[in-house]
Amino acid sequence: MAPRYAPNLRSRLPVVALLLEACFILLFAFFVDISEGIEDFPHIYAVFQDVHVMVFLGFGFMATFLVRYGFSSSGFSLLVAAMTVQWAILMHGFLLVPRGREMIAVNMQSLVFAEMYAASSLIAMGTMLGKINPVHLLIMALLEVTGFIVNQWLLQTLLRVQPLQSMMLLHIFGAFFGVMVSCVLYRKGIEPVHEKEKLHSKSGLFSMLGTLFLWIFWPSFNSAYLFSLHKINAQFKTVCSTYLSLAVSCVTATSISVLCSSKGKINLAHVQNCMLAGGVTVAVAISVIDQPWVAMTTGLSAALISTLSFRFIKRHMQMAFDCHDTCGVLSVHGIPGILGWCIHLIIQLTISDDFTVAVRFAVYHITILLTTVAMSLAMGTITGILLKWKIWRPPQNRKCFDDQAYWEVSSQLFCT
Repeated sequence: MAPRYAPNLRSRLPVVALLLEACFILLFAFFVDISEGIEDFPHIYAVFQDVHVMVFLGFGFMATFLVRYGFSSSGFSLLVAAMTVQWAILMHGFLLVPRGREMIAVNMQSLVFAEMYAASSLIAMGTMLGKINPVHLLIMALLEVTGFIVNQWLLQTLLRVQPLQSMMLLHIFGAFFGVMVSCVLYRKGIEPVHEKEKLHSKSGLFSMLGTLFLWIFWPSFNSAYLFSLHKINAQFKTVCSTYLSLAVSCVTATSISVLCSSKGKINLAHVQNCMLAGGVTVAVAISVIDQPWVAMTTGLSAALISTLSFRFIKRHMQMAFDCHDTCGVLSVHGIPGILGWCIHLIIQLTISDDFTVAVRFAVYHITILLTTVAMSLAMGTITGILLKWKIWRPPQNRKCFDDQAYWEVSSQLFCT
């Protein structure tokens, strides 16, 4: 007999989603306007398209590795990203854009920023993939974007952090936010590995396709903010550095995966996740990496640490801290992000001739990291507590990692 799944989403998802959309439409009607076109529209639109593909195609397909959760992984990623870009435009306009005019301007620059914020929410979503329903994911994503933009505002207002540096902390913020939500919402019954939490050859192939889209377009993602600031030379250096770092990461992740295997074989999960670590690390250290060998060394170090972390730390996080990270976000974004922050600090200290200035910068740099991590953990805790309310009807353990709880599948898909 077929299993009986949870009640339909009619009483929750449409109510929450359409209510949020109604609120957004009202806010856009009173506070948002489309700005006039710009001369370099074709060029910035090309950058926007690259970031657009990453967010809506790359992250969505990368999460389809779960054999019975492909519809949900791709569909919920689309739903979350589509909702968060709207909220991100509003939050960014209210807090981070100088209010020289009453209306928030929507242009290609603001759309690129909004999609970068959406990427941060999708990173956080990876920790909870398969364990919560789409209503949970929407609320989690909106709170993550809110927390990240507030963190940016605090860094830029109180610590005078450059906008580029505060934006590229999205990997660290999203990873630690998601990890904390996972800790708060942890429950027995899904350890050590859920019966449906497994990879199949076809699902692994689709997931690898998403990784390739991310890998190909990551240089555009890292340089998008610089292009919006019209820093063409810096953008060119960032593209080259990111490309070299990603190339080295791919080779290193494959090699370390073989070394970590008792049978001397390549683990697809290691490769498709950890080959992106170089791009993450370069993003956080984006303002100081300007030599090819530095970028390549960064990619090697990032892939090495990420692969070892994915192989050994992910399981121990679950056993030691009750943290079940479905996609290994901590290993792919969190730890490589911290590595990028360390590389930024080390390079700045080595080029400083004044010891006093170096010490002050170190204290300043450490303060930025601690503020970001503390803010992400605090927002993650608040979000986890909010999502614990029974009103959201979390799925039962046996219904985790399964599309049939939320989607019409098999023969139902073609029935009217």
